[in-house]
Order: sequence, then C-alpha cells, then structure tokens
Amino acid sequence: MKAVLFAGLLTLAVLPMCKPDATKSTTTAASPASPAAVRAQLDVLRDSANVNWQRMVASDDKTLDNLRELLQDLSKYPGANQPRLAQLRAERASVQKQRYTRTTMASSALIDQYDTAQDSLLRHVYTIAAPGGNAPTEGVRDRVEAVQAADHNVVGYRAHYDAAAKAYNAYLRVHRDELPKLGSKYAGLQPFPLFELGQ
Repeated sequence: MKAVLFAGLLTLAVLPMCKPDATKSTTTAASPASPAAVRAQLDVLRDSANVNWQRMVASDDKTLDNLRELLQDLSKYPGANQPRLAQLRAERASVQKQRYTRTTMASSALIDQYDTAQDSLLRHVYTIAAPGGNAPTEGVRDRVEAVQAADHNVVGYRAHYDAAAKAYNAYLRVHRDELPKLGSKYAGLQPFPLFELGQ
C-alpha cells in the first residue's frame, strides 16, 4: 500500500534541495533577516517544493503511460480477452482523471481514493499480464516491471515533496508577519498541502 511505503520512506527521505548556508546568520529575534533575504529564501524553498512536485507527477504519469502501453501490447496476443482489456483501458483513463491536484490534495480522502483506484487497477492488470508472477513473454515482463518501477518511485517522490513543502511552510510561518511588507507577490502566500495524514 502506498500509504505504508510513504510513511516509511518519509523518515528516510534525503531532500535534493537547496538549504540555507549554515555559516550565514539564521533568522532569530536578535538577528532578523533582511526583506531581500527572506524573499530569496522563500523563492528557493518554493522552487524546491515545485520541482519535487513535478518529479512526482512525472513519475505517476510514467506509471499510467506504461500501463497504457502494456494493455495495448496485451491486446495483440492471440486469444486475448478483448472485452476485459477494453474495460481495463477505460478504468486506466478513469483513474487518471481522478488524480488529486495541489489544490484538491488538501483532502486526504481524495489521495486515498486515487491510490485505492490505481492499486486496484494495477492488481487486475498484473493478474492478466503476469499470472502468478509469470509473464508470457519477455516483452510483457519488461512492461510489467516498468509499470511497477514507476509506481514504486512515486512514493519516494511524495516523501521528497513533503520534506520540501514542510521546509517552505516552516519558513513561511516564521516570517508570516513580514509577508505584507515583501510585496504583492509574497503577501498572499499560503502553506503547501502535504501528503502526510493529520497535518
């Protein structure tokens, strides 16, 4: 289950993002950052969260693209259950439309709904493509492994996004009172939603 894997990976996530230089003065009551420094750091942290979000979406897209190609390949084999494959192709398209956005993911129920629908679809496809873990051909096996690898990677990318978003949110909280003075671009900044439950 993605939720279980995600919880484990989040604790081990190594965040590939720019971090404040520990040698520079940090923001404290005795040593406040200048408005320019706050703006620059917010930009860095926001960009890091955005990059990690894009990587996560690209990996999830890859899962769905590989799945589409796998279903197309399976339909070419003699004796293929064409009605069932057509049903699975329709389910794949439906699952893709259900995916959360950075706006809707504030509801953890939508994330769970998407994960459940995608996991169910993958199980049904694997049953046809590799019954008992044995794919009928090397090509089908390679497709199945590509789907599995991309699906597994999404969990890690979610953990990286959450770590980047948490760093951004924490910095935003520290400087919340200063935001209106930083310009219109910063005055309305809001925290990023997280994949973690209960946040």
